[in-house]
Amino acid sequence: MDHTRTIPAEESASTAQHPNYEEKIAQVVRGNLTPKIMREQLLTYHENDVAAALDLLKKEDRYRLYSVLNPETLADVLEYSEKINEYVGELNLRKRAEVLAHLEPSVAVDYLQEVEKGERAAIIDLMPDDAKQEISLLSSFDEDEIGSRMTTNFVMIHMGISVRQAMRELVEQAADNDNISTIYVADDDGIFAGAIDLKSLIIAREGTELDSIIMTSYPYVYANELIEDCIERIKDYSEDSIPVLDQENRLKGVLTAQDVAELIDDEMGEDYARLAGLTAEEDLQEPLSMSIVKRLPWLLVLLGLGLVVSSVVGLFEAVAAGLTIIVAFQSLILDMAGNVGTQSLAVTIRVLMDDQCTGRQKLYLVAKEAKIGLCNGLILGSLSILFIGLYLLLVKGEAAHFAFSISLCAGAALALSMSLSSISGTTIPILFKGLGVDPAVASGPLITTVNDLIAVVTYYGLAEGLLRGVLGG
Repeated sequence: MDHTRTIPAEESASTAQHPNYEEKIAQVVRGNLTPKIMREQLLTYHENDVAAALDLLKKEDRYRLYSVLNPETLADVLEYSEKINEYVGELNLRKRAEVLAHLEPSVAVDYLQEVEKGERAAIIDLMPDDAKQEISLLSSFDEDEIGSRMTTNFVMIHMGISVRQAMRELVEQAADNDNISTIYVADDDGIFAGAIDLKSLIIAREGTELDSIIMTSYPYVYANELIEDCIERIKDYSEDSIPVLDQENRLKGVLTAQDVAELIDDEMGEDYARLAGLTAEEDLQEPLSMSIVKRLPWLLVLLGLGLVVSSVVGLFEAVAAGLTIIVAFQSLILDMAGNVGTQSLAVTIRVLMDDQCTGRQKLYLVAKEAKIGLCNGLILGSLSILFIGLYLLLVKGEAAHFAFSISLCAGAALALSMSLSSISGTTIPILFKGLGVDPAVASGPLITTVNDLIAVVTYYGLAEGLLRGVLGG
C-alpha cells in the first residue's frame, strides 16, 4: 500500500507533535463520498491509523469501511487492531473467510478457535487450499507449543543450486513471502541444512559455491517444544527469524522477531499473573465470571494457609491476653517479613530464568539473601528497639524497663523474621524449580502468607520467652 500523503502547511504545523489521523479517517468514512473516492482516500493513510479509527466508528460506519476495502487490505488493517476478533466477527461469512486467508495463520487460528464448530467449518470451507493447509498445520499443535505460534511466511531454497538459481528462487518466492532477510536452505528431503543472510546472497559472485555462504550453525527450535521451555534459548539470539522444525528435522515454519517479542510478552504476562496469585493473565475486556475463576483457586489456598496462621496465633493466646500491648506491633513484624520475602522472591525468579544456573550458584544465592535479610533486619530491628521503646516510654507513659523489654522483643523478632523470610523467599522458588514447577507459582501472596507464619511464630515465641518476667511467669 502506498502511504504517501500530502499534508497542508497549516495541518503540518498543528500536528507536528502528534497528528490525529484517526478522527480524519473517521470523518472520511462518515461522509458522503462514493466508494471509489473513499477507498482512494483511506489508502493514503497507514493501516495502523485506519485500525485506530475503527474504535471511533459505530458499527454501521465500520460496515461501510469493510465494504470499500478489499480482503487483503482489510486484513492488513485488522492486524494492527487490538479488537481484531470483534471486527472480523462483524464481516459476512464469505468476506470473513477471505480476510482470514490473508491474515497471519496464527492470528486466523486464534480467531477460529473462538467460534462455534459449525461456523468454523463453514469459514474454513470457503478458504483457498493453501490457507486451509496452513491453518490445519498450526491447529495441530497445542497453544503452549512453539508450532502454534510459527508462521509459514518464509523463503526456502534447496542445496546444490547456483547463486544465480538461488536469486531466481528468492525473487519468485518473495511475491508470496515478505520475510526475506534470511533465506533457509534444505536438502532434497526437506531436512533443514542452514540459512543464508540476504546480504551475503546479494554480494556473492555468480561463480561462488552456494554452500560456502550457508550458515550451518544457525539456531532452531522444534515445533512440539513447549514455549516456556525454549523461550530463554530463543532470547539469546538476535536473528530476524528462527526456523521451526518437526521431529524429522524438516523445516515447517519460522518465528519472526515480532513473534519472539510476543512470546516473551506473553510469558512475562503469565509470570506476573502467577506472582500476583492468579492462575492466568487477565484481560481488561474479559467477563467477570472468568476473572473470578482465575483468582479464586489461589485465594482458596491462601485462605487455608491464613487459617493455619490464625491457629498458630491462637497457641499464644495466653501471651497476648496477658500483655495486650504486643499485639499492637504484630502487623509491623508481619508486614516487614512479607516485604523482605517478596524482594528475595523477585531476585530468585530472575536468577532462575537462566537455565544454566548451577547448584553452587543457587546455594550462593540463598546464602547471600540470608545475609542481606539479616543485615537489614539488624539495622531495622535496632531502630525498632529505639523508637518503640521511646514511644512506649514518652507517649504511653510506661516504665522504662517495661517499654524497652517490649521494644527489645519486637526488634529481635523483626531481625530474625526478616532473615528467615529472606531464606524462605529464596528456597521456596528454588524448590519448586527442582520439582519441575514454574517458580513463579511461588507467588507474592503465597510467600507473604508463609512469611506471616514465620513472623507470628518468631514474634510470639520470643514474647513468651523474653517477657516471662514482665508477665509474672
